[in-house]
Order: sequence, then structure tokens, then C-alpha cells
Amino acid sequence: MLKGRQDAFGRALADWYEGKRPLIAFERDDGYIDCSGGTGSYFAPYRDWPAPEKRALRLVRGRVLDIGCGAGRHCLYLQQQGFDVTGIDNSPLAVRVCRARGVRHVRAMAAAELSVRRLRTLGGRFDTVLMMANNFGLFGSPARARRMLLRFLGITNPGARIIASTLDPYASKRPEHTSYHRWNRRRGRPGGQARIRARYRDYATPWFDYLFVSRQELEGILDSTGWELGRAVKEPGGRYIAVIERTR
Repeated sequence: MLKGRQDAFGRALADWYEGKRPLIAFERDDGYIDCSGGTGSYFAPYRDWPAPEKRALRLVRGRVLDIGCGAGRHCLYLQQQGFDVTGIDNSPLAVRVCRARGVRHVRAMAAAELSVRRLRTLGGRFDTVLMMANNFGLFGSPARARRMLLRFLGITNPGARIIASTLDPYASKRPEHTSYHRWNRRRGRPGGQARIRARYRDYATPWFDYLFVSRQELEGILDSTGWELGRAVKEPGGRYIAVIERTR
């Protein structure tokens, strides 16, 4: 769990909620820094969501777990639609913002902490797992993704689905990204496994791995995990939303 000045993302969300307009930076381990967007999108009302995201949310069913819920916009929308939804985020400040905005069930918890033993605190098994806003990346690496997908079998009901957004890293031909992919492969890592941290003011998260995958890589990760790719909803710029179905 993030503590104190490690909670850069949560501090930025809290400042936006309080009326400021912060800009958060994401730093990659090769020195590349992305400051292209603020935190306002985490508060966007449903009417402003991209059409592919709206289509994907129509596929939600049953009890919902929103992993990396941020400021809670998906939780709030699904609550309004009558769903029983629980959000988790490893940022205590993000969880505080969610509660202030009216999310009824939200906990400070990292995705890696999910397990059958934690089901009682989460209210039971789930029928839909949401990993939106590129949150498939929270798996960190292909090996960790496979371990966690197997663990998800224990916290979901038969017929469950995961709705997860990600980015095909190879859709970009910008040299700062293609050279990073090559550097990653020389280190024995997938091209799209980025080592990053978030920075805001004098806050900085610890370094962590964030995984971007092509559709072919995604299907390779899912093999023999009890999950399979049902469909992919395309978004602009190489982004897509994977609808992953439980097979056992």
C-alpha cells in the first residue's frame, strides 16, 4: 500500500477534487517522461466517455470488482445502473476521493492482494472484473499476469468475465518507444513491459512494472489460465478493450 509521499497519483486526484488542476507525470526507467494529460479524465461524466468504453460497459453483469478504481467514475456509473460494485485501489487518497464522491464499497487494496482469503472482506465472489484506464497493465509482467488470472478463478463465479483496457505498444512508431522496446528485449523483457513511476509535486511512487500487450501477446498470456479472449473493442491509437471470458 502506498504511504505518505509515495501516493503521487492519489494526491493529484485529491487536489483535482478540491478544485485544483494538477498535471501528473509518468517517468520511465530510460528517462522518458510523459506529462501529456492531467487527472480530469478520472472524473469525466458518462456523457464524455469514449464510445468504445460505453460499449464495453454494456457487457458488465452481476457483482462487479473494479481494480484500480481511481476517482471512482466507473463505480459511480455502475452504482447508478443498479449494480453491486466494489472498487479497490492501492492509493489511500484515491479511496478517500471515491468515498467523498459517493462510492459505497471501496477499499485500499492492491490487485496483488486479491485472494480467496480476502473474499469475506469484499462481500463474496464476482461476475465481472473491471480493469479500465489501461489497468490490464497492473498485472506488471506476463508471468505475474498468469499467476493472478489463476487466482481470479477463486474470486469469480462460473461464467465470469474480465473487461480490461490496454494498449498495443507496437502501434506507435515513435523512436523513443521503439528503441525502448528493443532495450527491453535485450534485457529479456517483453517490449511493452514498462518500468515506471508517477510523480506529482514532491510526491513519487516507487518504481513498478506496467504491462502493455498486443492482442497476440494477450492471447499467449491467457493460454491455460482458465480464461480466453472473447472479443476486443478497438479504441484509437492502438488502444483496445479486451473482454476476457472465464472458461473453467
